[in-house]
Amino acid sequence: MNTNVIELQIWQLATAYIFILILLAFVKIRGIKREKEILISSVRMTLQLVLTGYILMYLFDNESWILTLLVLTVMEIFAINNIYRRVNVKISKQLKKIIAFSMVTGTVTCLLYFIIMVIGLKPWYSPRYFIPISGMLIGNSMTGISLGVSRLVNDMNTQKHLVESSLMLGATPNMASKEIVDNAFDSAILPTINSMVGMGIVFLPGMMTGQILSGVSPVTAIEYQIAIMLGILGSVAFTVILFLQLGCKTFFNKKAQMVFEITESK
Repeated sequence: MNTNVIELQIWQLATAYIFILILLAFVKIRGIKREKEILISSVRMTLQLVLTGYILMYLFDNESWILTLLVLTVMEIFAINNIYRRVNVKISKQLKKIIAFSMVTGTVTCLLYFIIMVIGLKPWYSPRYFIPISGMLIGNSMTGISLGVSRLVNDMNTQKHLVESSLMLGATPNMASKEIVDNAFDSAILPTINSMVGMGIVFLPGMMTGQILSGVSPVTAIEYQIAIMLGILGSVAFTVILFLQLGCKTFFNKKAQMVFEITESK
């Protein structure tokens, strides 16, 4: 197999920005007010990736469990703050704490299991594997919890009368909110399942494509991709389950009464 990697020159990379110019021209002609967002997102993406590249080069040359865990901590903080911004309803401080706890506990648990038991990484903190895998698990879990939070809070608000009616008829809080919790879990996990359905036929995932481009055997790349997708599924499911089980309780007091008032917009 040819393991020569084609390195892009600056001018070649610059030609890829023609797609941004075409998109800007299209939205301008159509009168769609997205030019500023497109420009900002493009510049931000470029700067963030360039900075990340130099940081990773330093981490790869200076392996340290302290630096690796520091990067993991920063990633978790950014992901949690992103969740707070992405949900389309106001959430209480108690619910925010549960979101943070669920994200950290769920992703770190699945991450450690994956790198120690599944791929047997030695040392376990090797940044070349630890950081990219962390990013995939945290990023997908962030999306899952964001969807779960929005669905749970919205449904608790719109179906409050149904929940209270069930409580009045003798149902426990878990029984009264079961359908809402199930629907929230379904909404949170569905994007991950859908991406798995089309993988390998409709599209080649980024991790697998990157390994193939770097000269890795397609079979090896497929093995890693299968493992990481199962890890992502487990991480999303675990974090969302944690959040829903703990978050649902914030809507009820010790007397099994609904007490949490929801605001529909930020």
